[in-house]
Amino acid sequence: MLMPRQPVPTLRVPTVSHGNFDLAADAPEVFSLAVFYRGLHCPICAKYLIELGTYAEEFAARGVTLIAISTDGEERARQMAEKIKASELRIGYGLALASAREWGLFISEGRGRTSIGIEEPARFAEPGVFLVRADGTLYYGSWQTMPFARPHFDELLAAIDFAVAKDYPARGEYRGEF
Repeated sequence: MLMPRQPVPTLRVPTVSHGNFDLAADAPEVFSLAVFYRGLHCPICAKYLIELGTYAEEFAARGVTLIAISTDGEERARQMAEKIKASELRIGYGLALASAREWGLFISEGRGRTSIGIEEPARFAEPGVFLVRADGTLYYGSWQTMPFARPHFDELLAAIDFAVAKDYPARGEYRGEF
């Protein structure tokens, strides 16, 4: 289980248009925002990534780097990048299911074609959103078992503003007895 204030797992993936991504080398001023999405087959993911792209400049102004990642292969990732038309957004692909599980992501089995007529992969990771400090430790994490009800980016921006202004610590780190 990922724990706040503790190092996150390794995260290295190729991207559609921005070379290879390595979280350990990302070097954000404040945070890296890793948005794990289900894949090309998910219409909710496309909408979510379009929204993320509209906030890219606001995150950058706060010292936050962005990456969106799926277990899709290169071709499906390229199709998603074309679909969402967010060229400034790094789209990572080829995340191994074992790596997804290290991040605590839930894994689903494909159930055929989705409402938009695209075949689900045999297995894929469900969504997750993580803020990782520049030192590689977890600050914030959100995991979903479904594509619905994800964190809102405007609320994340407000939370980042508050956390930076108040030097607010990552929470949820207690591991002791009850």
